[in-house]
Amino acid sequence: MKIGLYFGTFNPIHVGHLIIANHMVEHADLDQVWLVVTPHNPLKKKSTLLDDYHRLQMVFLATEDYPKLKPSDIEFKLAQPNYTVNTLAHLEEKYPNHEFSLIMGEDNLKSLHKWKNYEAILEHHEIYVYPRISVEDENLEFKNHPKIHIIDAPVVEISSTAIRSNIKLGKNVRPLLPEKVWEYIDHNLFYKK
Repeated sequence: MKIGLYFGTFNPIHVGHLIIANHMVEHADLDQVWLVVTPHNPLKKKSTLLDDYHRLQMVFLATEDYPKLKPSDIEFKLAQPNYTVNTLAHLEEKYPNHEFSLIMGEDNLKSLHKWKNYEAILEHHEIYVYPRISVEDENLEFKNHPKIHIIDAPVVEISSTAIRSNIKLGKNVRPLLPEKVWEYIDHNLFYKK
């Protein structure tokens, strides 16, 4: 089985994440997309993150009606900080019959050369890239790499950061979230402070 791994803090998961994940599983040669909830992205302040299991629960609620999309807590059990190369090695050991690929935005592709052991990742895994609006010059270093596939997915500019800010301001963000996720956030009064 060919699995696309879509990593994120999903703080919270929103309809943009679902649009990208669903597009990848329907239009790339993937059998499933696993939404891997990252306990702590080294580039993000931990204080703004909801508890890992609340974020996992929101991903579960968001994906339960999509049989090809699966929540994953695989990184909860690994040493922190999480490095993608280590997560991939762990997954290959645990699921030897699966083939794992990465899903990332074009913005992440531009910084791939800064990732720990990125050469090993590229040697053993395919990467599916979705477009992002960007003002930076294109980094063509990886564009023509045989393991990198640029997928003509919808450009979605919804941000979890903006959603959290708007909830704090008392704005209605309901259209940006899967219904069950919005209810979970509203019921638990998340992001209000």
